[in-house]
Amino acid sequence: MSLIHLENITKTYTNTGFTTNVLKGVSLRIEEGEYAAVIGPSGAGKSTLMAIIGCLSSPTSGSYMLDGEEVARLNDSDLSRARNEKIGFVFQAFHLLPGAPAFDNVILPLMYCRKVPPDAKARAAEALEKVGLGHRMRHTPGQLSGGEQQRVTIARALINNPKLILADEPTGNLDSKTGAEIMKIFDNLNQEGRTIILITHDQKVAEHARRIIRVMDGMIDTDV
Repeated sequence: MSLIHLENITKTYTNTGFTTNVLKGVSLRIEEGEYAAVIGPSGAGKSTLMAIIGCLSSPTSGSYMLDGEEVARLNDSDLSRARNEKIGFVFQAFHLLPGAPAFDNVILPLMYCRKVPPDAKARAAEALEKVGLGHRMRHTPGQLSGGEQQRVTIARALINNPKLILADEPTGNLDSKTGAEIMKIFDNLNQEGRTIILITHDQKVAEHARRIIRVMDGMIDTDV
């Protein structure tokens, strides 16, 4: 059973009489442990595809199975659970709470679990140690560099031990040296067995993955 199974996914937006077909019948399987990059130019549909994979948006038609669950059958509560427990998100813009220290930002997803695990604090500390920020736990985002902030978002993504790490342009706000350091973290996570999907327009970033899925005009152009 594939971790991600998309079958003939479409996404259409209608606004004041105009219809835009963003995804046009995308079928895709991602297995556990894979390291895949979805690459394409602006407007190709890759961000829309990411939103559907991340259960942040619903397709207009088609089927999406996430870890054996038909996503279309999940209610809002179940969708929130799936996002929180099965998917770790890493965003280009970090999306950290500006006044909260790194530790509090990382532990936040555990506060939304149905039952807060007793080892929540230990998990948060371990996740920050894993990304090399054990010494910066009490620093707020404003006291951290861009690369350090992205490390915090990676630690936050790991806190629930998710099935999938979904990273949207994870180096987009970083210089090339810092971006390479961040990509090394993803490489190491995959070597440990983590399933990772990168969404990027950068060929150099995509080449870290073992599989490159190129999206053009709302369809999969190549998959190698």
